[in-house]
Amino acid sequence: MRKNLKIEFNDSSSSYSRIGLSKSYVIFAIILFGMFNFSAAQVDGKQTNKDEYTPFSLSAHIKNMHTWHGFVVHPGAMIASSLEYNSRNKKFTFGFWGGASFSTVDVKNVSTGENESAYYKEVSIYTKYRFSDKFFIEAVSHNNYTGVEERGDKLEYWSYDKTQGYNFVDLNFGYNITPNTLLYFATIINGGSGDYEIQEDGQLKDSWTHYFEVNSRVWQNTDSSLSLFAGGAWSFITDKTFYTEGAGNIIKVGATYNKQFDVLQHTIPVDVTLMWNPEQEKTVIQLDITLF
Repeated sequence: MRKNLKIEFNDSSSSYSRIGLSKSYVIFAIILFGMFNFSAAQVDGKQTNKDEYTPFSLSAHIKNMHTWHGFVVHPGAMIASSLEYNSRNKKFTFGFWGGASFSTVDVKNVSTGENESAYYKEVSIYTKYRFSDKFFIEAVSHNNYTGVEERGDKLEYWSYDKTQGYNFVDLNFGYNITPNTLLYFATIINGGSGDYEIQEDGQLKDSWTHYFEVNSRVWQNTDSSLSLFAGGAWSFITDKTFYTEGAGNIIKVGATYNKQFDVLQHTIPVDVTLMWNPEQEKTVIQLDITLF
């Protein structure tokens, strides 16, 4: 909980030891599809100066907190970074996103019952394929292992045991219905960390949580913009979802103001997001400074 949603508009971008087959295939199918496209990209790139093509990129952000799909994943200051590969024609992306906090949260140890201090730690894997300027498909393996060892569990980065509580995969689709408005649909595949319902016989029933968000840029000038968003979650399978106590609810409403600052001949984008989660009755303001 995990990688920020990258809102992509036509003219700009605000940018396993035990793995279930259904989960691993989602990511690797997109990777293979992108690698086939890579060959075609080389042909398309013949007219482009090779020096202008940079296949790898990195980024770093400083944030006062980390939010995701209506959740406050970590309430304190943190740094987020990414390393990704992009094909020459910019259709295929494969990358890693990570976050680490400067402050701790309390985690209860299952053996002692005492609270232990744990730093937020996450390394997630993502891949994306852009069919056009309007439509993309994305898969993300979220790996948030905050407090795993502190609560008394064994840390296994590639474990997707839904009861262990830190790994899951989702499959996402994005479509720009206008140059300024994105529709974003995500589904947690085959359940996930906590995304299940306990039946009367003790069996675990996967909820297959769905999440849908509308994000629209409503104002823009030369160095700033304002976007509005609303998102909700539901499940057709169970009476709870990964995000909600009931079968569905609105969980994210708010606005993001972006402004570009010129600092020592560099442009530093700064986002301020005001977010309200109606179900949790929680309102926060997230500051996100892009260092590079």
